[in-house]
Amino acid sequence: MSASVLTPRRRAELSRRSLWLAYATAGYNLLEGLVAIAAGAAASSTALVGFGLDSFVEVSSAAVLIWQFRAQVPEDRERLALRLIGVSFFALAAWVTVDAGRSLLSDGDADASPVGIGLAVASLIVMPLLVRAKRRTGRELGSATVLADSTQTMLCTYLSAVLLVGLVLNAVLGWSWADPIAALVIAAVAVREGVEAWRGEHCDDCAPLPVDETSGCCGDDHPGAEKA
Repeated sequence: MSASVLTPRRRAELSRRSLWLAYATAGYNLLEGLVAIAAGAAASSTALVGFGLDSFVEVSSAAVLIWQFRAQVPEDRERLALRLIGVSFFALAAWVTVDAGRSLLSDGDADASPVGIGLAVASLIVMPLLVRAKRRTGRELGSATVLADSTQTMLCTYLSAVLLVGLVLNAVLGWSWADPIAALVIAAVAVREGVEAWRGEHCDDCAPLPVDETSGCCGDDHPGAEKA
């Protein structure tokens, strides 16, 4: 399907949708983080506590999007917004690495957590829906920020799967080392995505736009953008 020029009305509609998706993400992750930390503390589970803190990193990414799309001209804030999201990726990677290392070196055993398992399952249902909506919106709008945020949400989906596997293996087989190993892989992916967000490379997924519309996708780094 060939790309078409967005009308001002359609661009405004997509911007509002991006804003509401960010609100939904922030609200869900705030609740998710509080439940995960409470359940983790009750079960002495570093994986659950780490997952809860990761949820707050996702809230920070959504907050960046809200800040951007509440501006009259969201594109003017895109470069800074991308870098802020990049920082949130680095924070996520740092926390997951430290927490995974601590889990591997710790001799403590976490208790089984039915609440944590239920939370991980719920996140595996909700997060992919948010990712799909953000990617469709970001591509049509030509917004690298929305696409970067969708990747942040996808990483949280992976972490939900890691958490679920770790909690189940710990509860059934007592394999406490399973989820920190997988979490280190996720941390490496988060670093890569952080670098791409910082550089504006998420623009590769944006829909092709005419020269006069390229300001909505990565600013000066886009091939068709005008130089300041």
